[in-house]
Amino acid sequence: QVQLRESGGGLVQPGGSLRLSCATSGFVLGYYAIGWFRQAPGKEREVISCITKTGSGTYYADSVKGRFTISRENYRNSVYLQMNSLKPEDTAVYYCAARWEVVGDKADTVCSIGMDYWGKGTPVTVTS
Repeated sequence: QVQLRESGGGLVQPGGSLRLSCATSGFVLGYYAIGWFRQAPGKEREVISCITKTGSGTYYADSVKGRFTISRENYRNSVYLQMNSLKPEDTAVYYCAARWEVVGDKADTVCSIGMDYWGKGTPVTVTS
């Protein structure tokens, strides 16, 4: 059974940090690109970061570039999102998702063309 389970969300003050984890099971993580998405209240879900299956390629949306860092440990079946300098506008439910990666896929596009598996999300609230 395929599972992606996000954790690490919570309540944080502006300027603070959180580290999200995505624990996977039921599939071989090393064959999949992983994306982090978020959906704020009243807004559409957006991709904010993506990492290729080996970790050699990464993508960040402009809104999080320089503040967030994506990483992965395939041997631990886990992917992470380190979020620093959090802002109130980062408040959202954060999801990780997996897509089978094929030769030629790039980090800046592979997570924007449809994901195969999704987690259920973890909420992040940034407020003073």
